[in-house]
Amino acid sequence: MTSKTSNTAVNPVLRAAPAPSAEAAAYFRASLAFHTDVSDVAAALAADGDPGFVVVDSRSTESWDQGHLPGAIHLPTALIPEQAEQLLDKSVPVVTYCWGPGCNGATRAALALAELGYQVKEMLGGFEYWAREGFEYETWHGPARRDADPLTAPEDAADCGC
Repeated sequence: MTSKTSNTAVNPVLRAAPAPSAEAAAYFRASLAFHTDVSDVAAALAADGDPGFVVVDSRSTESWDQGHLPGAIHLPTALIPEQAEQLLDKSVPVVTYCWGPGCNGATRAALALAELGYQVKEMLGGFEYWAREGFEYETWHGPARRDADPLTAPEDAADCGC
């Protein structure tokens, strides 16, 4: 336990004080309404029956060809205004993804879809973490899979325990 008299002015973590617990709970509850992760998407897609959502890959055609989630719909962000209504049903929630955590393309796609009236979540980690966690993906050559990266997925475990 740390002392309450520590100098928070020099502590980069506590330079801005943590939010009160009720505000933090509201923020994190809201975050779960806007985000999901690759493990949860993979589990839902692997379960029997309709997962209750569609997955949208918002990247370029070249990126799509390199690899995309099985069953995903290819809808680059720039094409959402003109093509979303032809490809998506507004009564079905949408999960967007892009390259990875260093890219905000899925966020921009989610915003564009939300502005058109779709229920939408962003898949945190994007295609990068889908591949790094060892989930199968499709390429223009056919199905592919990488060994799970032990830094992103626990070895010999069904899930990370979180």
